[in-house]
Amino acid sequence: KGVAFGADSGTVALALATGEASMPIPDSVKVTFKGAMKEHMDFRDVVHATQLQMLQQFDGENVFQGRIIEVHIGTLLADQAFTFTDWTAEMKAKASICISQDDTLIQSLEIAKNRIQIMIDKGMDNHNQVLQGLINKANKRIEEIKTGIKPALLPDENAKYYAEVVIDLDIINEPMIADPDVNNVDVSKRYTHDTIRDLTFYGGDKKVDLGFVGSCMVHKDDLKIVSQILRNIEKQNGKVEFKAPLVVAAPTYNIIDELKAEGDWEYLQKYSGFEFSDALPKSTARTEYENIMYLERPGCNLCMGNQEKAEKGDTVMATSTRLFQGRVVEDKDGKKGESLLASTPVVVLSAILGRIPNIEEYKASVEGINLTKFTPISTKQ
Repeated sequence: KGVAFGADSGTVALALATGEASMPIPDSVKVTFKGAMKEHMDFRDVVHATQLQMLQQFDGENVFQGRIIEVHIGTLLADQAFTFTDWTAEMKAKASICISQDDTLIQSLEIAKNRIQIMIDKGMDNHNQVLQGLINKANKRIEEIKTGIKPALLPDENAKYYAEVVIDLDIINEPMIADPDVNNVDVSKRYTHDTIRDLTFYGGDKKVDLGFVGSCMVHKDDLKIVSQILRNIEKQNGKVEFKAPLVVAAPTYNIIDELKAEGDWEYLQKYSGFEFSDALPKSTARTEYENIMYLERPGCNLCMGNQEKAEKGDTVMATSTRLFQGRVVEDKDGKKGESLLASTPVVVLSAILGRIPNIEEYKASVEGINLTKFTPISTKQ
């Protein structure tokens, strides 16, 4: 079978000239966790705190840059762990790999099998039965793990690392926001993904023009969190009113079907002012909004600008990974557009309030909600 590798232009030119190509393997950086997550914290906050604590531990040097991150995810399921591996591009790493544990890996494979089976039941497999082949491979892998023939991947005992980073979960007390820092006097410090600030930094009064829950950084439970926060707000205030637009895009159609079966989509519909229709697709991306929640078509959205675009100069609070200048929101005369990145509950509450919440407002909104959490298994004291 043919194999394709991505490479820079210099490597391609050398391969064409000599018929050979060198492939240097980057050093690895080991990331482990200690302590325990606070009840009001979400795993997205851990992702951002990893960036912050790493920079603090190495005097501002980004040891992730150009290297492979080996992250020990403990009890975190695969679709949730993707929140970390996806962010590693923003950490400027070459790649990342998750080290799981046997029972968690089996659970992740079972979830994947069930979702693939739904696709088969909908007639989405082809004559080569590619989807059924994936289920067969998952079953084989599960059997290998259960019998001990081939347990979950672990690093060699004598593995060597460029650096080892230990993230202290105990000191993550507030939601962590990645800020493009658009007004930093040092231009090189803007749009770096390295400026991570806690909620208190903003004083509960920074205006938010648009909220976005979506992109490849979210999973099914994020949509459940949205519906649960809306129920909490209604219980506390008697109603839900948005002071800024909130765009919500589920990852896939199949996940929407799961949310419908579990009752969460009904609540999202209740609080929304717009729901997508495949029978009436938009011909152009939306650029003007009302202060309502928009349930948009699954898949890429504000990150790509193919369904929605923020108004120029807006302050956007989003679950995505993109805070680069002009990517999610462009500048306009007199005001820089900025895309701040945060967890799902922070984004939802920011849209409801029209500003970044303070810590008391945040804690009240997530009370009783099962946020995305994990327990580390590989720690270094």
